[in-house]
Amino acid sequence: MPSENQRWGTLVALKNSPKGKVTFDPYWSERGEHILSGCKETLSLSSDAAVILERIDSASLLRSSFLDSSSPDPEEAPASVSSSGSTADLSSKPTPLSSAPPLKNQQKDTSGSLAKLHDETRHESPDASSPASPPAISLLSPKAMETSGLIIRIREEQREKAKVALQERQARQEKLAESAASAELEQLKRFEELRELKQRKESQTMRDLMDRETKEILGRQEKLKEEHRHRVKIQNLRLRALEQQRLQEAELEKQRKAEGRERLRGLNSIQEEILRLNQLLEPSAQAAAGLPAASLASHSSRGNQLCSQVSEVVRKTAEGEFPSAEDMAAAERALGEMRSVIRQTQEEAARVQERKRKEQEEERRKQEALQAQQEAQKKAEQAAKEKAQKKGLQNNAEESTMKWYRELQEAAARCAQSLEPLSAPKDAQAKRLKLELQKAATIPVSQISTNCGSQLREIFDKIDRLLSGRAVASGGKSVSASQHPQGLEFVAYKLAEKFVKQGEEEVASHHEAAFPIGVVASGIWELHPQVGDLILAHLHRKCPYAVPHYPPMKEGTPVEEYQRILGYRVDDSGVEGQDSFLKRMSGMIRLYAAVIQLRWPHGSKQGAVPHGLNHGWRWLAQMLNMEPLADITATLLFDFLEVCGNALMKQYQAQFWKLILLLRDEYFPRIEAVTSSGQMGSVIRLKQFLETSLQSRQFSPPKGQLSSTFWRS
Repeated sequence: MPSENQRWGTLVALKNSPKGKVTFDPYWSERGEHILSGCKETLSLSSDAAVILERIDSASLLRSSFLDSSSPDPEEAPASVSSSGSTADLSSKPTPLSSAPPLKNQQKDTSGSLAKLHDETRHESPDASSPASPPAISLLSPKAMETSGLIIRIREEQREKAKVALQERQARQEKLAESAASAELEQLKRFEELRELKQRKESQTMRDLMDRETKEILGRQEKLKEEHRHRVKIQNLRLRALEQQRLQEAELEKQRKAEGRERLRGLNSIQEEILRLNQLLEPSAQAAAGLPAASLASHSSRGNQLCSQVSEVVRKTAEGEFPSAEDMAAAERALGEMRSVIRQTQEEAARVQERKRKEQEEERRKQEALQAQQEAQKKAEQAAKEKAQKKGLQNNAEESTMKWYRELQEAAARCAQSLEPLSAPKDAQAKRLKLELQKAATIPVSQISTNCGSQLREIFDKIDRLLSGRAVASGGKSVSASQHPQGLEFVAYKLAEKFVKQGEEEVASHHEAAFPIGVVASGIWELHPQVGDLILAHLHRKCPYAVPHYPPMKEGTPVEEYQRILGYRVDDSGVEGQDSFLKRMSGMIRLYAAVIQLRWPHGSKQGAVPHGLNHGWRWLAQMLNMEPLADITATLLFDFLEVCGNALMKQYQAQFWKLILLLRDEYFPRIEAVTSSGQMGSVIRLKQFLETSLQSRQFSPPKGQLSSTFWRS
């Protein structure tokens, strides 16, 4: 900076000056020296001395010569002049010696005298600071002595003046030093201020830089947020596109499956027709046509080949695949070839028809004999039925039981019809309410288990509050059946349907689950009888054997529909297997047997339960009064007695044992008579169970029965 550079320049100049080379000695006063004795400056005359010397007149020069001649020491007078010159030089105030005009003809002499005076002054300058010894003046001349005295007095005056000048000069030097120190202090202050200013500027610069970086960071964050929003928007668009694509693919898959099912139905029809036509090509079917054995063998072989081709296509569909268009084309070609083979067979049969005319009478007689045999068989069957009726066996339940069954179904149908506004809502709010009520009714039933009694009680209380129209928590929301006019009926209907479904699925897989589900259903039935009637209606529709009722096949009823009435599941893939059917029927009968013997232990009502063991006794008695069915009767009797046999034994005692003896001695042989050899598993299981119970005179308590310890958990 400029001021700082000037300071350093000043200090360097002071250091390089002659005064800066003075060495300070603290003992100068003890030695009697002057304080500035260390400053060795060479004394020299000023350039103005020539003017002074020019003014010196010849008289002065003569006086000087006189002094020189009168002095005993020839060098004393020049020394006096030199001392005078030194004193004048130190005082910086030369005293004019004379006012006489200069002499031009004495220029050379004056110059020589000036040079001589300069040399003498140079020789005498080292001793100028110290007091000079008084000059030796000759006493012979008074005037010389006077002059010498004057000279001495003048020297003393000059010395005093020199001392005063020196003191003034010292004072000036001290003032200069003080001013230099103050200036340096001010410069130091300015330097500190400049440094602080520089620090503030740097701090401000750092703050500005940090603010600028903060703004840049915020800008980058905003940019990143904007990019993130943009990416989210793009991602949402992609997700929507993927969802639309998925929906389109699902629609295409649904359409493909529908077309595949249609092709599958067509393939099944083709296979059925080919098998039917192939049966016409069998030797037993064509024996009456009188065709040659070789022709029948070739036609039968070709028919079997065509059946194998179609069976190969059908085998692919059995693995979960739908038939393709090529498969359908191959199946149709096989059907066309089969029809052509049938036509050829028929043409050959027509050609041999003439040879068979004589055999027609014999064939007619055979048919008449066959008809007579069939009529005799029908008469025997009728007689057997009449004999069975005489012994008290029926094909249906009692009329009162059937009336009760029809009333339950009609009531359930009316309830379902009244729930159509809520079952098929048109507005979004009603749809949400329907889903929430359905979840609130079905989820607690799904949570029923044998973990602990406190959990079962919480589930029961939640279902009771829901059926009472109070609000319950479901899926993090509060829902109440009173929010809709048909809300209570809808909840009761769905709850009864869920109880029966649990018996159909959960109890069928885990037999012990019948007791916790049954005790909750029994308690709800006792508090809300409408739910119990709906449970029976759903149970009878899915398992008519719980009535018991064997629905007859009415004229004009399709086979698939009649199988649904019997309790089979029928879908696009066909009718379910017998094992699956028996498993579901077993689960529902076990649930029914648990309900009729259980009662909710925490209830406050007194008296008989609405659907107790008397209904179990009625069911068992009516089952033994009806003709047995293969496989199903033995299965249901075993499941019912295994769950409810102990309770019926305790309730009816001797009457129950009479019924069991009737079952073993009279009814069981009928079950064996209608059961084929491939369906004897359930029959053997029932027989062993009856024999074990009769031998021990005891029906063991069922597995999974809830104990008092369970209710305290």
